Amino acid sequence: MKSEQAMSLHQIMYISSTTGPLSSADCAVIARNSARRNSADDVTGLLLFNSRRFLQVLEGPKDAVERVYARIARDGRHGALVKLREKTIEQREFGEWGMAYDDADHPSQSLKDKVSALLDKAGPSTRAHFIGSAEMHRN
Repeated sequence: MKSEQAMSLHQIMYISSTTGPLSSADCAVIARNSARRNSADDVTGLLLFNSRRFLQVLEGPKDAVERVYARIARDGRHGALVKLREKTIEQREFGEWGMAYDDADHPSQSLKDKVSALLDKAGPSTRAHFIGSAEMHRN
């Protein structure tokens, strides 16, 4: 296996709207399943769900990132899927997998703080997208 420095890394950022209600239990299942599947493909990133929209960055080997994105595009829980950014990267902004989500039944006043803590190595553009989305969580 190539070292990460020699391997070309790829990143896709997308946003989508949920097609139906998702509970905090649903979000926990999504987080577990995503972490397991993405780890097997060496894909890392961050997924934010703010009660209405998903915002996600996927990063890793190009073919794996594209495969994960294609799977998301087929997932019926996502509507209005829009790719915000796709590029080759030199290093991962997210070394591990992370997910932050707002509980639709008990909205958090600290979602922005939770997201900010997960973005310590993210670039300014990525940080702005995620903080902005966290600020739009349910009032």
